[in-house]
Amino acid sequence: MTSADIIARNTAFEIQLYGRQPLALDRGQGCVVWDADGKRYLDFFAGVAVNNLGHCHPAVVEALRQQAGRLLHVSNHYHTAIEGELAELLTTASFAERAFLCNSGAEANEAALKLARRWGSMHGGGRFEILATHGSFHGRTFATVTATGQEKYHQGLLPLLPGIRLVPYDDIDAMAAAVGPETIAILVEPIQGEGGVVVPRAGYLRGLRELCDGAELLLILDEIQTAFGRTGRLFAHEHAGIVPDVMTLAKALGGGVPIGAMCTTDRIAAAFTPGSHGTTFGGNPLACAAAVAAVRALAEPALLEHARTMGTHLQRGLERLAQRHPSIQQVRGLGLMWGLVLDKSGADVVRRCLDAGLLINCTAERVLRLTPPLIVTRVELDDALGILDRALEAA
Repeated sequence: MTSADIIARNTAFEIQLYGRQPLALDRGQGCVVWDADGKRYLDFFAGVAVNNLGHCHPAVVEALRQQAGRLLHVSNHYHTAIEGELAELLTTASFAERAFLCNSGAEANEAALKLARRWGSMHGGGRFEILATHGSFHGRTFATVTATGQEKYHQGLLPLLPGIRLVPYDDIDAMAAAVGPETIAILVEPIQGEGGVVVPRAGYLRGLRELCDGAELLLILDEIQTAFGRTGRLFAHEHAGIVPDVMTLAKALGGGVPIGAMCTTDRIAAAFTPGSHGTTFGGNPLACAAAVAAVRALAEPALLEHARTMGTHLQRGLERLAQRHPSIQQVRGLGLMWGLVLDKSGADVVRRCLDAGLLINCTAERVLRLTPPLIVTRVELDDALGILDRALEAA
């Protein structure tokens, strides 16, 4: 089928929920994808920061191949070795002592919010309120969309879930002032991705940690987009030298396969008792096999060092573009997670890049978001910067 045929069929039969580009992708390898007509593209969106290892990483493909011929699904009425292996990997690599395996970032955040409420009910004197931040994105369930601090995601869904309140991001004083007698937890992203690659000032996460310690609150970090090397460290909170009480993961966790996880300590996990939460597909053997392979590869020190080096190269290239193009108001990001803040909509630039063979994204209306795979090379970065330069020139 041609790209046009695929797009026509999808449009005819799927509910139209997505503002898709006129592109039908057929295959991918590393940092490159090809459409159904054979055109080649550099992928600097990486499936919304999912493909940190690039497309079809050999270790992930082989893990899927082996697991697919062994066991696909059994449900959580039984144990499998692969889910325990993944949970052990996640706890060994982080502050956590327990992991809840689920299917997506939204489910991981939903679990974290429910855990906070359970903790408040059992150990927090009945406190239940969760504070989240303006500009955030935490998912599409009712709880997570309520915690998402962008009104466009609330339209047509009111009234939202009570007991979740929004506070300005990167403002420790505003957060401290918002804490009330019913507050039990604070939910934030170390860097706001969908909100426009917003990097908080130094000391913000540490200030939240101190605030939570002083007020006996749970600090929940949504690391769904920032984890597994995206910022140059395995987890973004490592840059701040703190640990959360709860951390949510997804996106890069499965190497391209849908999976999520909520990680926490023994003490807090005890608020979830048998039957208080669950999922049919969470811990699915196929997804866990992919995740084990992905996490082992992503945790390699050499890959993390490469991501930091390539991130610095990309940052310098973007800063040079900012000197050449007055439409760029700000360059912000960390590691291989970067945003170019424009003085106008970035949609035209995204389209011009697409035409020239580069996939990027525009979020928050005028922030060009670049999240290439961590395996990206200098040559690929320079090629992308050249395409972006020309697209900005023509816009």
